[in-house]
This record gives sequence, structure tokens and C-alpha cells, in this order.
Amino acid sequence: MIKIEVGPADFDIGAETQHVAGQGGGAIASFVGQVRDDGNLASLELEHYPAMTQKALREIAEKAVSDWTLHAVTIVHRVGKLSVGDNIVLVITGSDHRQAAIEACSFIMDKLKTVAPFWKKEIRADGAVKWIEERASDVEASEKWQR
Repeated sequence: MIKIEVGPADFDIGAETQHVAGQGGGAIASFVGQVRDDGNLASLELEHYPAMTQKALREIAEKAVSDWTLHAVTIVHRVGKLSVGDNIVLVITGSDHRQAAIEACSFIMDKLKTVAPFWKKEIRADGAVKWIEERASDVEASEKWQR
């Protein structure tokens, strides 16, 4: 029911969606995050502490399952060096009803941005390096889910 993968390999959105669809229900919601091009980004490097990351992602998924009626949750997050346009994260939720699937997917993404221990470093085209800090808008989005 809960599938969590963290690693450098890209993911197959179609195969992951089929996996969730096979768990039952009639509604599937998904989100795919990619490395966006701001015109000066050469690459993005994501680091994590595996034990902490797995625990945090599982807790987020379990909270989603307890708050919405879900048949399946898939979270796939990449780490390592990624190029512009590469996939970073995939979240898929499956439920009997669209509202539950959509809300749970949104909840998981909002929590991933603020709770999961990933560190992102931008490598700019001019060679400059910048660690990405948490954004106030991400914190606000996460806090709206306090129940």
C-alpha cells in the first residue's frame, strides 16, 4: 500500500501509476516535480541522510493514509546530481474518490517540502554554488494541514 523509494535512478511515471491503480479504487492523483530552468542553472544536487529520509517519508505517507481513505501511496524522490528538466520527485495517491486522492497528494508534497530531510544545492552556469533555503511559502503551505 505504501511505496517509498529514494535514490539516484529516474522513475517511470507510467509504471508507478499502474502500480497504484492495481491497488484498487477509482481515483488517482499525482505530482511530478522537475528541475526547473531559470536561465542560469547548470545542475541541482540533492543530498540526504538515508535513515532519516526513509523515516520522514514513511511518517508523511502514514499520516496521509490515516487522514484520507487511500488504497495506495507512492513516493519516489531522487538524490544526486540532476540536470535541468530531470525528474526530482513523484507522488501518487489512489483512493475511491478524487477529493481524497487530490488532497492527500497535495498534503504529501507540502510536507515533503518542509519535513523531509533533503538538502538542495544549485550549481549555476557561472560556477557559483548556492544551498537552497526553506521558503516561507512552503512553510505556510505545510502549516495549513495542521489538524
